[in-house]
Amino acid sequence: MMKLVQIAIRNLARYGRRTLLTASLIAIGVIAVIVFGAGAGAFKGLIVGQMTDAMLGHLQIHRRGYVASMDNLPLTLTMRPPRVEAIEKTLRADPEVEAYSRRLKFSGMFSNYTQTTAIRLNGVYPEEELRTVPLLASRIRQGTAKLAPGEIIIPELLSTGMGVKIGDLIVVVATNRDGSVNAAQLTVSGVLESATGPGGRDGYVHMEDATSLLRMEEPEISEIAVRLKHFDKLESAAENIRRSLGVTGPSGPAGAARQAGAPGQPATSGQPGGPGQASPLEVHTWEALSPFHNVAVLIDVLVLSATLGLIAIVLISVMNVMLMSVYERVKEIGTIAAMGTMPGKILSMFVIEGLSLGMLGILIGNAIAAAVILLIDAIGPTFDFGRQTGLVMSPELDPGRMLAISAVVAIVAVLGTIQPAFKASRMEPVEALRHG
Repeated sequence: MMKLVQIAIRNLARYGRRTLLTASLIAIGVIAVIVFGAGAGAFKGLIVGQMTDAMLGHLQIHRRGYVASMDNLPLTLTMRPPRVEAIEKTLRADPEVEAYSRRLKFSGMFSNYTQTTAIRLNGVYPEEELRTVPLLASRIRQGTAKLAPGEIIIPELLSTGMGVKIGDLIVVVATNRDGSVNAAQLTVSGVLESATGPGGRDGYVHMEDATSLLRMEEPEISEIAVRLKHFDKLESAAENIRRSLGVTGPSGPAGAARQAGAPGQPATSGQPGGPGQASPLEVHTWEALSPFHNVAVLIDVLVLSATLGLIAIVLISVMNVMLMSVYERVKEIGTIAAMGTMPGKILSMFVIEGLSLGMLGILIGNAIAAAVILLIDAIGPTFDFGRQTGLVMSPELDPGRMLAISAVVAIVAVLGTIQPAFKASRMEPVEALRHG
């Protein structure tokens, strides 16, 4: 075997310029795929982090049918205290859950006594919310995220459009489940930048104020946002929570719509689900709740496309070089065949030569790609995404990904060699010696 390797290396060195050009082409493909993959992964991770850590949480728990009608923020699909206590018990017992936040979401009218407009409000317990979505505080453009009873955090859109500033008194009017109207006077304590664009109308009030405004005897919860200790275990953690809560069936918005019960039905109390009955709950990961998931999928498709392009480059380059090598060395092949070299060894010689060519491109490509990624990480280029500015791009050097790409290139290099190598091994010695 070592003799065959030495012959392969000698033959590559014999045609040094062609070998270097082909190896360089393979290396450029490897560099492009690794660097693009690292950059795309960093961008995707950063934006997903912005969505989950500033607004959504990693996953959410709702009453069945709520997500399908979420745009209306229905108060008929809230979870009552016994149900919420059972869910909290499950979450506290789960080792993968880092924090969770109970939210009561509802629509209302916002007035500064001279103008009135619509607003979407989240009734929260501030400590829970900040532990679950820690980047929420970074979205506060004025004031503080430390919300107290009697205070409201308003969206930047209303602050700018209606001239409302920190410390102003405003009135919020909301309609409860029974259709009666109630109003509350609140003090503006913060101005919130929208995570989704300049048209955001989401604000925050304390859970006590939300409960009072909606005339609830006890807080009812629209959703429970959950933060996990390890985001890369999202799917398994979500499945464990579903299992613990007895949730079965589709968990996306379409599944929620199919499984939704009558909107006017009150929530049941006690443990989630039960023997022989479907759970009245749904567990959704952030992907089912955010349209950015489609962008994340597109990024993955682009990375896959780049990888397929690399495969095509390697396959065509190696096959072309090896075909030329066979054509130029017909007499040499005939000579070694006439000396009694078995076709299998001739085949192996060319396969090893093609693999060596691929490995040379891999080594050059990996070295340069690693240097480029480390350089980008050291520079820390910034970019803007929506209303988020100054986000720092920090691509990571992923040895596992580099190894996987190297393995793909090596396999494709061998595949590109097989046809020319098979052709060489099938040559008749007499005909080969007459060539040229």
